[in-house]
Amino acid sequence: MVDHEVDAAAGTAVVDAHAIDRRHAASDGVLARVRNGLGELTGALRRVADHVLSDPEAAARSTIVELAERSGTSPATITRFCRAMGFEGYADLRLGIAAETGRARSAGWTVDIGREIQPSDPLARVLDQIMAADTRAMHDTATLLDLVEVERAAMAIAGANRVNIFGASGSALVGEEMQFSLHRIGVAAWAWNDVHEGLASAALLRAGDVALGISHTGQTRETIEMLAEAGSRGATTVALTGFPRSPLAELADIVLLTASQATTFRPDALSARHPQLVVLDLLYIAVAQRTHDRAHAAFRRTAQAVDGHKAAKGVVS
Repeated sequence: MVDHEVDAAAGTAVVDAHAIDRRHAASDGVLARVRNGLGELTGALRRVADHVLSDPEAAARSTIVELAERSGTSPATITRFCRAMGFEGYADLRLGIAAETGRARSAGWTVDIGREIQPSDPLARVLDQIMAADTRAMHDTATLLDLVEVERAAMAIAGANRVNIFGASGSALVGEEMQFSLHRIGVAAWAWNDVHEGLASAALLRAGDVALGISHTGQTRETIEMLAEAGSRGATTVALTGFPRSPLAELADIVLLTASQATTFRPDALSARHPQLVVLDLLYIAVAQRTHDRAHAAFRRTAQAVDGHKAAKGVVS
């Protein structure tokens, strides 16, 4: 059934989506923008977004009336959706989607993306699906990421006396990896996944320190509490999340965005791990660049310290 309503929820969603689009107006990643703003869309606009993401190639071939019928909305809703995504009309949206799916097809990113992994699937096919999904997520993350924000975060960490990294569950593992990398180049960094210990450490931060909170949804209560405590003490707060209007992002001074591409057995939170690591690796390298002499000396000393524990050349255990 075609939906002709123009409700308050849809109107609010348009405003929220415009806020998302202003942040990424220069981006050519149409589908990345839709995925990133999915959590902010409601009602009819959400149905349009879901339909576009479920089969972007079909959406690129559809007329505005066909897309409205298939998504159970109306042409007026499709027009509002186009404007929310930063396009003047449906023709521009179709061209953007067509160009993006064409690039993805030529790069092999569309292979089996979105297809359920079956128990009988051979590992070669599973590998293709994982590689395609991760490659697409990396591309989308590069499209969404604001390098000015990365620069700001790198400068803050490079000049910080102390860096606290907060995360829970899978995000805690990502945080520990970042803590290890920073520690190797002489940055005083700690990773916390226990809320009591994290809050106690956050309470000791002050101006000039940095706190990094990691949560794909941006809704993990413990991470939000720890980052909020750090911010209340004057520390510069950084959020690594997939949702720009999440509670975690809203309270942070600096927001670093990631994308994800879920597959069977790997929902968004798990599939976001590799893009998170890529962004944090970029941030780590940016910090090392800005503290080059100190970082180089620290890395050399730490490498020498563990060198004696490496197996001797030619020795087979």
